[in-house]
Amino acid sequence: MPIKNDKKIIVILGPTASGKTKLAVELAEKFNGEIVSADSRQVYRGMDIGTGKDLKDYRLEIPNPNDQLPNKFKIQNSKLKIIEIPYHLIDVANPKEQFDLAQYQKMAFRAIDDILKRGKLPILAGGSGLYLQAVVENYKLSEAKKDLALRKKLEKLSAAELFNKLKKLVPKMAVKLNQSDKNNKRRLIRYLEIVGQDHNFKSRAGKRKYNALIIGVNFSRDILKQRIFKRLLERLKEQNMIGEVERLHEQGLSWKRLEDFGLEYKFVSLYLEGELQYEEMVEKLNLAIYQFAKRQMTWFKRWEKQGANINWVKDNKKIEKLVKDYLEKR
Repeated sequence: MPIKNDKKIIVILGPTASGKTKLAVELAEKFNGEIVSADSRQVYRGMDIGTGKDLKDYRLEIPNPNDQLPNKFKIQNSKLKIIEIPYHLIDVANPKEQFDLAQYQKMAFRAIDDILKRGKLPILAGGSGLYLQAVVENYKLSEAKKDLALRKKLEKLSAAELFNKLKKLVPKMAVKLNQSDKNNKRRLIRYLEIVGQDHNFKSRAGKRKYNALIIGVNFSRDILKQRIFKRLLERLKEQNMIGEVERLHEQGLSWKRLEDFGLEYKFVSLYLEGELQYEEMVEKLNLAIYQFAKRQMTWFKRWEKQGANINWVKDNKKIEKLVKDYLEKR
């Protein structure tokens, strides 16, 4: 379907395990789209299972038209039609190196502009609220350079100590951070790095680059809990997530670096280091993932209070109609 406004994009958001990728792929197939990932960990190469890249989901098997014919007219050995949905901003960074919001935003803008230029529909999909908001609202981000000496010094501090340090320097900025930011050491270190070079800095939205239709995907609390636990067991028992963490460590990522990535990488690392028993690891990780999902929803609800129009729709047919009407509207 041709896009009548070359600055229109679709945004698919929701908590972890809510099926964002599946929906984004279905819409991309139907509306000639390409997906731009908005996940702060899927940017890293080699971190596939723990981040839930699910790259197989970008490969659709469509029934061959021949299969719709009566048996006597069918051509023997007909195969399914395979469609590969293009994706962007997955596997673009080395996990040994820092990758920040400014880098993500710049790459996302470049990918979206390229997709639009080729007459296709950009679908920004993910659960990292800060990444989504930075693109949709065109955050004006600091140009502060990396201060490796300061980073090395700050990395010795806990997240709580880093937050208290930020709170003393810029209390008005610190009070606006959500729980996810407060517990994210890498993000807190970057804020301190920025403030150290520009004490008056504050992120702010600029003039939007694109018109965005935002669609939210979510489930009831009980169903989301079930989906999270089922997916966790699949990653552990069928996909060998523990083996992935072992491999990353063997390739040079320290246990500390792996733990800093949080969730799956943190708890599996603690298990491999002998600090947690297997069952204890599964129990604590399952709880941590659910708490993370709640923080994601808190971010999205806060974004709504700030003025974002998020269409929380459960029926796929209604979603398709919503997208179709949006694309056809001048």
